[in-house]
Amino acid sequence: IPNVVLNQLYKRTTMQSTFGVIMLALVGGVPKVMDLKEMLSHFIAHRHQIIVRRTQFDLDAAQAREHILDGLKIAVDNIDEVIKIIRGSADTPEADAKLRKRFKFSEKQSDAILNMRLAKLTGLEIDKLEAELAEVRATIADLKDILGSQVRRDGILKTETAEVAAKYGDDRRTEIVADQGDFSVEDLIAEEDMVITISHTGYITRIPVTTYRRQRRGGRGMAGMGTKEDDWVEHLFIASTHDYLMFFTDRGQVYWLKVHEIPQGGRAARGKPVVNCIAIGSDETVASTVAVREFTDDRSLMFATRNGTVKKTVLSAYGNVRSNGINAINIDGDDALIDVQLCDANNDVVLATRAGMSIRFHQGDVREMGRATSGVKGIELDKDDAVIGMVIVRREATLLVVSEKGYGKRSELSEYRVQKRGGKGIITLKKTEKTGQMVALKEVIPDDELMMITRHGVIIRVPVEGISVIGRNTQGVRVINLDAGDFLVDVARVVKEDDSGTEEPTGDEAAAPAGDVDEDG
Repeated sequence: IPNVVLNQLYKRTTMQSTFGVIMLALVGGVPKVMDLKEMLSHFIAHRHQIIVRRTQFDLDAAQAREHILDGLKIAVDNIDEVIKIIRGSADTPEADAKLRKRFKFSEKQSDAILNMRLAKLTGLEIDKLEAELAEVRATIADLKDILGSQVRRDGILKTETAEVAAKYGDDRRTEIVADQGDFSVEDLIAEEDMVITISHTGYITRIPVTTYRRQRRGGRGMAGMGTKEDDWVEHLFIASTHDYLMFFTDRGQVYWLKVHEIPQGGRAARGKPVVNCIAIGSDETVASTVAVREFTDDRSLMFATRNGTVKKTVLSAYGNVRSNGINAINIDGDDALIDVQLCDANNDVVLATRAGMSIRFHQGDVREMGRATSGVKGIELDKDDAVIGMVIVRREATLLVVSEKGYGKRSELSEYRVQKRGGKGIITLKKTEKTGQMVALKEVIPDDELMMITRHGVIIRVPVEGISVIGRNTQGVRVINLDAGDFLVDVARVVKEDDSGTEEPTGDEAAAPAGDVDEDG
């Protein structure tokens, strides 16, 4: 794996080096090692001191100007007498003394008047003087408020810091991290969503989810996992490279694998046999896969079998990861595990059958059981019918059903009333010769996208919003055009990545055929 090789070079060579840093500074003339909070506290105190000194300087200047303006206003109000005193004085000192005595001017006020030319002094307008004086006095009041208010100074500090960041800020060129110790392989791999496919004969591969572009409903898709004539893709799902994959087999065993341990290939890559990745038995096939980050006590696994049995077991019961697997559920000889999903205390469960029937019940109707148990009845089946899927209802959404001949629809969850488990249920897809049997049941919202895969390995990615919301007891609309002899085998829900339209495949995939057709098929 290229990322692993690169990070091993970082770890074992001088390609990357690390060094420790301490924050040592003089505080009151004494060297002190500080943590980040202390350093910031001293910096903020310093900035407050700067703001106080600057404000006091501006206040002194404003008050000095106010003093001069007061003198000028008195002079303008008495302009004739002021001019008479100036013209009647033998020299400047005499005029200064007479003005100060007559009008109680200060030395600075008197100097300001005497330093002005008589023409300028007589030209001063009282309205402009009063306006400037009012403005200066407002400035003085504001500056005094800043000096007396910690809140005002904090606001100024924040504003000035933001201005500096906007003007001079750039991307950080260093990274501050805690001591990471020894790298694990997982730490050295970027977290990324992957499309994981498993074929009928047990080949597994992973492909970045961004490889597939979106198409409209009814499109023919583009080539997916490579298969032989006697093989086809049976399972497709999305998981992060850092997740655990729990592989549940049709015989009730569970095995673990990290997603990044699965071989990555292009769209046409066949992959690697699952038996080479996990110690699966020769008489077992993978029935369901669950991606988890941690094995906690606050979530459970809900199991569903082909014959309508359900079982609930706390997730932490499966946290003892073993390479050779453990027993997850007891399976009778003529039964098989078909699905396993995570659930919590607030979820409802929906089971769907091949004949288009479904039942919705609360997960609380299924009591917690240990690993080595068989479960209880979830739905009563007619002869030759079987459960094909399970949904754990987690949000306000619609239920998507898809048939083997490419027909599908969305129906409101409100059309599926909650019943007691173990009943026959209600119709969820009106099965006809045109639709064929039901193959998939998913919980979706309009912003979701779907990955659909056919028996011949063709994959199409379509937005859920392009599939109509119609009644429960209907056959639906065409969602994928199938070639002769091809059938839809699996559907996975993908969170919509953007609203920009078609996403082009990357790299050498760009030459692949698009296969877009009109939505009406």
